[in-house]
Amino acid sequence: MADRSIRGGDGIRTFPFPVELSVGGVGMQIGPMGTGRTWHGDAPLERVHRIDFHVVMLFGEGPVRHMVDFTEYEAGAGDLLWIRPGQVHRFSRTSEYRGTVLTMQPGFLPRSTVEATGLYRYDLPPLLHPDPARLAGLRDALGQLRREYEDTATLPLSLHTAVLRHTLTAFLLRLAHLAASSAEAQRQRADSTFTLFRDAVERDFATNHSVSAYADALGYSRRTLVRAVRAATGETPKSFIDKRVVLEAKRLLAHTDLPIGRVGAAVGFPDAANFSKFFHQHTDQTPAAFRAELR
Repeated sequence: MADRSIRGGDGIRTFPFPVELSVGGVGMQIGPMGTGRTWHGDAPLERVHRIDFHVVMLFGEGPVRHMVDFTEYEAGAGDLLWIRPGQVHRFSRTSEYRGTVLTMQPGFLPRSTVEATGLYRYDLPPLLHPDPARLAGLRDALGQLRREYEDTATLPLSLHTAVLRHTLTAFLLRLAHLAASSAEAQRQRADSTFTLFRDAVERDFATNHSVSAYADALGYSRRTLVRAVRAATGETPKSFIDKRVVLEAKRLLAHTDLPIGRVGAAVGFPDAANFSKFFHQHTDQTPAAFRAELR
């Protein structure tokens, strides 16, 4: 097979949709996942690469680890992973991929369907966890799509392709609704996580400057806390804590006559030199200079 891949400026190969492997040459494929399945004979599935088509995997077993855009995702039985054109991804060397995989060439569906199904919503999460009712609907729709794909004898190619487009659209509408709902649920969870973190910082910033300690106290992983705070504020949890500490230090320097060492102790720095260094790093002023400027 000729190598039709393209190597980008970053050195990552991009593989096109393998039309020659499709039943009837249509712009989609659907079939079982498993050992030996690939979209190109020389595609380095276990290495970082791009594809210029959509891939949707419905897992029958798990756990399966898969990297998408340099984030590792772990999928279980009944989960779906939706990889969009241009995204960087890598298959796991150690995971067994079992289930059904759908691939789709850009341009196979009309623009109205593309817009309705959010095919290029890169802001939506790639890993989806449908509840039992939604999973049943997706499995039924995917099963019907596979039956239509494999039935090449009932209809002429033009009608066969039209039926595939309609059946694929029905599945993608279900999938898009799940993706949008999952994104909203993640946003709400992130909002809740950030609110709890913000309240904890407000209560404990004078004695606790550790992101890990806040994460442990709230029952979250450090990564979850980082994502939630970044989504809500655009900054890291450590930056959020430090800004609150600096604000309190400025208040005390401006509105009290406490010695600088006492101000430092009040915001969690028993050593005055460490407090002065911290304050200077965040304000480009010493505590004494800041106080003098206001008086």
